Formats: sequence, structure tokens, C-alpha cells
Amino acid sequence: MTPEEILQQFHDHVNPGLADLLQIGGLASVDEYAEGCYVWSSDGEKYLDAVGGFGVFALGHRPPVVIDKVKNILDKMPLASKVFISSEEALLAKRLSEATGYKYFMFQNSGSEAVEAALKLARLSTGRTKLVGTYNAYHGVTFGALSVSGRDVYKQPFAPLLPDVVIVPFGDPDAMEEAVDERTAAVILEPIQGEGGVNVPPTGYLRRVREICDRRGALLILDEIQTGMGRTGRLLAQDWENVKADIVCLGKALGGGVVPIGAIGGNERAWSGFIENPLIHESTFGGNPLATGAGLAAVEEILNRRLWENAAVMGERLMKGLTDLADKYPHLIREVRGKGLLIGIEMANEGFGLPMMSFLLEEKTLVAYTLNNPKVIRVEPPLIMGEPEMQWILSAFDKALAKMDDLAKELEV
Repeated sequence: MTPEEILQQFHDHVNPGLADLLQIGGLASVDEYAEGCYVWSSDGEKYLDAVGGFGVFALGHRPPVVIDKVKNILDKMPLASKVFISSEEALLAKRLSEATGYKYFMFQNSGSEAVEAALKLARLSTGRTKLVGTYNAYHGVTFGALSVSGRDVYKQPFAPLLPDVVIVPFGDPDAMEEAVDERTAAVILEPIQGEGGVNVPPTGYLRRVREICDRRGALLILDEIQTGMGRTGRLLAQDWENVKADIVCLGKALGGGVVPIGAIGGNERAWSGFIENPLIHESTFGGNPLATGAGLAAVEEILNRRLWENAAVMGERLMKGLTDLADKYPHLIREVRGKGLLIGIEMANEGFGLPMMSFLLEEKTLVAYTLNNPKVIRVEPPLIMGEPEMQWILSAFDKALAKMDDLAKELEV
């Protein structure tokens, strides 16, 4: 089947609107093969994956250690009986507990499901109902996750959502102080907002929110689905401020880029509701051997190679190179920000996002703009990237910005 035929079938049987949007942006190619930091399209073109599945491919595409583990499990028992205990599930929970300091773990099938589980657990364990989130936050697309997310354009079509939810500005501890009270079950935050535009809060913000929650008896949920597993230069982004949440949400990179998985970890206070009611939150596929086996292999690889250290070093150098380009094109780039290999390039005009993606695609580089702030181009390459990949990204941005400059002059913007 040709790429044109596949595009037509996608248009006819998946989503015509999305097919048209991808075609307009020059993004209608078909994936054929991937390895490491690179993706090949069906027409044989090689691309550097600088968005990395929005944080999924921390180990790159098809990491051998995870692939081998999954193949072995496929030959044994890919899905569990759900009557006996799964050894892979128990082993992954133990390894994550050792690495992160959270005592208990429960596994889901996605990040959104992990957030749902965290919200339910917070209400169950505290006996309270109020939830506090932040503007521009993105926690997923299911009802609970959407309710505590922070952009109305995605929420209003599905209203009414969960009641008793308050949204406050991100990075503003005084607003958080005012919102959290004796009815608050939990505050949910991303340590760095991803889809919100790679927004890094002021130093001390997480510590202040932790103190507010402790004082009011509320739980703190940190959504590390995107920032966790080494992405920001620490194993967890909360480690930058030596803060420990009551509940942490994980996903994306946890599956090694091979099998989808989500997870929540928690301390004894947070977990009390699930201990008292062990069957009150369940999943047919959650914690299956295939996903947790992939997760165990991925965690071991990240820990053994200390990939957060490479993320910190390469991220600092990549940020410096992109900042130099911002100085070269100040009328096109407003700001470069981020931590580790989670980097956002905020364009000066919202209309620059899609053309920049297309120009970077012409330079064989895959990026994406952030959903809650289309002005921001996200750079989130695999944590295994090295000098060749960094130079590729910088060269691609330099050439794409030159094309964007010409377009901006032509449009007089």
C-alpha cells in the first residue's frame, strides 16, 4: 500500500480533520522504521526524532534491552491470569520504590489513567473532595484529568466536568495558599508544565506548595508523566528541590518506548485508602506482564546508565545553542527555557508554530508545538542523544529560522 493510499484510509476511517491538518503542515508522511534517535519514513527519508514521542522515547526507539525483555515475556505469558500475583509487576514496583523512595506502586495503561487513579486515591484517603490544579496544566484527556487541567478550550466542550475543582496560576504560591483549605483533598501539579509551554516555576515553588499542603492536611500529587525518568536532568524533576509528593504519577518513558504503561506511587498516608479497600480501583490490563516487564527493563537501563546525567549535560549545551539562535533571530524567538532535555522555544508570534514545524521537517527534524501554548516549539529528544544529534538539531533550527525569517518578511509580521 502506498503512503497516499494509507493517508486516504486515515482520512476516511480515522479522522478527516486530523488528516487534513497533517497534510497542510507537511506532516502526512508514514512511519516505516525507527532505531535510536532516528525515524525513517516509507519513502526512505531519515529524520532525527527531536520530540521523542513527547517524552516516551527516553531510551530511543527500539532499545535492545527492552525489546529482548518483551520478546521473552511474549513467549511466556504476555497477559496475566489476574488470579495469581504477577512477578513482573511486583519486581517493577520494588525497583521503582528503591529508586524513588515511594513505598507503594500501582500500574495503569496510560498517563491519563494514572492521574485518574491518583485523584481517586486522594479523595479516598483524605475523605475530602476539593482538588486544586493550575492554569495551562495538562494532565490528560479523561474526565478527572481534564477537570484538573488548565485550558478551557479543551474543557468547555465536555462541561460539566468534576465539581469542587479550583484552578490557580502556576508558579504563584500566594494563589495556592489562598486556594488550599481544610476541604482540599489534593493539589496536583507538573513540576515543569509540558503542554503548557515548558513552563519552569520559580525556585522554591514546589517546596512552598509542599508546606501549604502539609499545613492544611492536603495531599500533594506531582504529575511526572513527562518530567520523570531522567528527562529534566534528575531521575524525577521534584528532586531538583528535594521535594517528595504524597502521590507521584509516571508514564511515557516508563514503558521503554515499547509498551504503554502508567503508574502511581505513594507514601503510606496516601495509600491508606487502597490498603483498606484493595479492590476498589482495578484494571483488566493494568500491571500486565508485558508492560511491567518492559518497564522493569527500562528502569534498569535508565538507572544503570544514569541517563539523567546525560540529559543534564546535553540539555545545558543544547539550551545554550538555541539561546544563541534566539539572539540571532530576536524578532522570531521570544524565549528559550526548560531543564535537561525538556526544552521549549517560544516564538514571537502564535502563527509561527506550524510553519516552523514544517520548516524543521524539511530539515529532517521532528518537533511539535505544545497543545496549551501553540507558540512554543518543544524539543524533547531521547536521553541517549550525543554530540551528532545536538549539532543536527542546532543546524536544523538555524536553517528553519532563516526560512521563517523570509516568510515573516513576506507576510510583514
